Amino acid sequence: MADVMLLDFWASPFGQRCRIALAEKGVAYEYSEQNLEQKSELLLRSNPVHKKIPVLLHGGRPVCESLIILTYIDEAWPEMMPLLPRDPYARAQARFWANYIDNKIVDCQTRLLTTKGEAQEQAKKDMIGALKTLDSELGDKDYFGGQAFGFVDVAFVTLTPWFYTYEKYGDFSVEEHCPRIVAWAARCRERESVAKALTDPEKVYEIVQEEYGAN
Repeated sequence: MADVMLLDFWASPFGQRCRIALAEKGVAYEYSEQNLEQKSELLLRSNPVHKKIPVLLHGGRPVCESLIILTYIDEAWPEMMPLLPRDPYARAQARFWANYIDNKIVDCQTRLLTTKGEAQEQAKKDMIGALKTLDSELGDKDYFGGQAFGFVDVAFVTLTPWFYTYEKYGDFSVEEHCPRIVAWAARCRERESVAKALTDPEKVYEIVQEEYGAN
């Protein structure tokens, strides 16, 4: 087994976070594509609690959950491209917004894609509200942490290919409500690590339709 291995699924935005972080750090690793319908013994052994990807194996020891993996990568390879700021308060703020993305955006996404009628309309309103909150937090900065690409950017940018699907299912324009987020997403995609990791938005839409049915 390689010293560093990532158990992942090609279209997972959570696994893509790990790929971006490892690329930014210049860490060589073995990529292990997982069949989520028939989970491998390695995956089940490495993440016996949740049985989900992504899992980072470093020296044979597993680290699970994408935001925890990002923190681990930052601490295990501190000499290259810091993801989290050194200042304790700034670090806390970065973790707050990354958790907001996972708790709010992902929840709104699930409800937007799996409900109809009034429930879907509420999910749409909640999604727009959450995106506006992030747009406001970004403000006129290049990246969420300021001038440097970092932790929150990695956490959020892998959901940007899903914007097209949000718009299709919710019948709204992300750019109309959150122009700074759309400009930030384009800026992030100029980075090689991001461009290589992200899924094509139309492919995401196809996958979602296969999973949840046409909107």
